[in-house]
Amino acid sequence: MEVKYDDDDLERLETDPSFRGKWGLDVVRAFRKQIQVVRSVLDERALFSFRSLHFEKLQGSRSHQHSLRLNDQWRLVVEVEKGNPKNAIRVIAIEDYH
Repeated sequence: MEVKYDDDDLERLETDPSFRGKWGLDVVRAFRKQIQVVRSVLDERALFSFRSLHFEKLQGSRSHQHSLRLNDQWRLVVEVEKGNPKNAIRVIAIEDYH
């Protein structure tokens, strides 16, 4: 899938190996691993089959968003953008769910 970013720091986090931003090394590693998985699938439906990702639809005012688990505390918040011929994932934020 194509990956787009709402935040320049998140995009840099994927592309610059020396950049960690405000996140710990374990969160950065998990983020990069999850982004690799997202890029490797054809569409968002495949993400549900990876149980370890915990790809979940959010509720309430965020019902248009999904989350992927980075670790017990941190989640990657994304939105699925409908496209033609294929959808894309827009990375919104890394959030503390602790």
